Amino acid sequence: MRDHESALQQALIAHLRADSAIRALLGEPARVWDQAPRDVDWPWLAVGRSESRPVAADGCGVEHTLSLRCASLFSGTEEARAVLAAVRAALHEATLEADGVRTVSIRAIYADVFRSNDQKRIWGVVRVRAVTEEI
Repeated sequence: MRDHESALQQALIAHLRADSAIRALLGEPARVWDQAPRDVDWPWLAVGRSESRPVAADGCGVEHTLSLRCASLFSGTEEARAVLAAVRAALHEATLEADGVRTVSIRAIYADVFRSNDQKRIWGVVRVRAVTEEI
């Protein structure tokens, strides 16, 4: 049985880094990571919470819910909203493949933009649902 979670994350990050709208917003190369480095330019996008469960008795299909977190220092919510919109567009029903696993379905199911408690940062969260299978 393949590692669906790692394969999906690898394919997701590669797909987002290759997207021209994401690169226009997050730089070249696009600042999309599993974990953002300490001293990083803003804005950036990182994979956050992730959960998965098998959807087939044979374990070959897996349903995933991932949260992608955008961080912005822009004075308003416009930049974070633009990043989330680009992420939704880039992922909607895309076919992602890595390490013998591909998406059957992927789409954004939730998005939220909010200020940090100190009012200095804007955070955006987009939750993604994906179903993967072995190829």
